[in-house]
Amino acid sequence: MTSFALKIIALITMFCDHFGDAFLGHFSIFNLIGRFAFPIFAFQISEGYIHTKNLKKYLYRLAVFTIIAQIPFYLFCQKFFNTTTLSINVFLTLFIGLTGIYFYDYTIKFFKRKSESIQNEKLLLFIPYLNKFIGIVIVILLASMSEALNTDYGFWGVIVVFMFYAFKGKKLLTTVAFFILCIIKYLSPFIQSNFNILYILLALFTFLPIIFINAYNGKQGPKIKYLLYIFYPLHLLALYLI
Repeated sequence: MTSFALKIIALITMFCDHFGDAFLGHFSIFNLIGRFAFPIFAFQISEGYIHTKNLKKYLYRLAVFTIIAQIPFYLFCQKFFNTTTLSINVFLTLFIGLTGIYFYDYTIKFFKRKSESIQNEKLLLFIPYLNKFIGIVIVILLASMSEALNTDYGFWGVIVVFMFYAFKGKKLLTTVAFFILCIIKYLSPFIQSNFNILYILLALFTFLPIIFINAYNGKQGPKIKYLLYIFYPLHLLALYLI
């Protein structure tokens, strides 16, 4: 399965999710299908980091569309979720996730350079664990910032983006880690709702896109880069206006 195919699945399921919010109320079958979208977008961010030729432009693009999408996102949430609480759209979550990957990588490379001048063999054995630990702490801090800013998918979303990068090429580990993250996301509301089966379904449908992600063949397919960015605010605005 190409990157293009994954993106099309993500776009369609995202539209289903928001269509359900607009016309069928929350937690319809359309919202369950919509759980497919974010994990695929998160995976695409991790792949984008690996393949991009210009990380600064990639981050800039996400930042710009965070701003562009915010008003449609706010209007949509205000109308269909009946809330005036300020939350920030998913582009910022993806931006922070991408930033987390960058700082994690930078930390690994920084300590690797420093280790070249260290003579102590015991210390050299310790450094690979230290640099990963520090890198993960930075990612957790950034994820906490995302939660504090009330971004869409918040802390969990940033961790999912990082997880796909951290376990790149390790399908079994990725599957197990993502399964655990899905349980973590829905365990608390499941318990608080007196064990409502709805949250089991939400966890299941959030986990299912791993099937498509694991089928990814590393090929790009047709380029639709800007369609992804433009479609998000446009479809939110269109649903709001209908």
